[in-house]
Amino acid sequence: MKIYIYYGGRGLMDDPTLYVINKMQEVLEELHVAVKRFNLYEAKNSITTLPQTLKEADGIILATTVEWYGIGGFMQQFLDACWLYGDKEKISRTYMCPVVMSTTYGEREGKLDLSCAWEILGGLPCSGICGYIADTSVFDTNEEYNKLIEKKAENMYRTINQKMASFPASNQAVKQMVSITQNVVLTPQESEQLSSYASDDSYVRRQKEDIQELASLFRDMMESDDVEDEEEYINDFKNHFTPQAGFKAVYKIQIEGKRKPLIIEINGADQSCYYGTAGSCDVEIQVKKETMDDIVFARMTFQRAFMGGSMKMKGDFKILRALDQVFTFM
Repeated sequence: MKIYIYYGGRGLMDDPTLYVINKMQEVLEELHVAVKRFNLYEAKNSITTLPQTLKEADGIILATTVEWYGIGGFMQQFLDACWLYGDKEKISRTYMCPVVMSTTYGEREGKLDLSCAWEILGGLPCSGICGYIADTSVFDTNEEYNKLIEKKAENMYRTINQKMASFPASNQAVKQMVSITQNVVLTPQESEQLSSYASDDSYVRRQKEDIQELASLFRDMMESDDVEDEEEYINDFKNHFTPQAGFKAVYKIQIEGKRKPLIIEINGADQSCYYGTAGSCDVEIQVKKETMDDIVFARMTFQRAFMGGSMKMKGDFKILRALDQVFTFM
């Protein structure tokens, strides 16, 4: 007979659950049972693979400690992995004894949670043990507690050895009628392979490196698109520039969809057009891309766009009107 213990506590020296499962292990080994323990806090990076070990066990002990609320994250992760990757056929023939010790309130609820979870998985229940233990020294002074633990271990051995039957639970019936799990489309072998990948650090690392490489590739492509995007309209303004003697102005044009505004600096016969920032400007313009296209293709003027409400501006209106004179898109 093989009984595996899955301990979901944190491994603290004064954890009462550790005392209980150590005592149960001693009793079971005296009965010539092969006992193996899995400390979930030590296997936290490979919890998804642990359901595979259930195939070798005739019975298991799920042991955890309620330190503030509930059965704890490690045990919950293990149960989640059993639901996702466990062999439900093997679980249906596996007995489970819940052991929940508490240093605060909630040991009975924790024991009930483990029992319900195992029944929903389809497993077979054993009578468990729970209790409130504020100080593990009580085990040394109260021999009755030790007798209770020994009795529970013996009962578990007897239940598994005799394959005692139990009445069906309603939560199993509910599971069969309404539950939908992701692993119904996977064979047990595929589930094992999936869980092995999930816990393989080198595989996960390679996947992350591949994702980073793809992200870098797409980022470079986007940056390339941005460079091309920031050339838009600049040649249009350069090619249609008509110098006006003595005219000097700075325009800031924010085109919808552009991250940076288009800056146009005019100083007589010289002009500069670029996307960026300017210290100060004479006219600020907000315009939609469609309206800007109409302007550079000579279907619209800056003044008409402003008067028609398709463009907003702030600054000197005379300098705005001069845009249609220094840039002739005809």
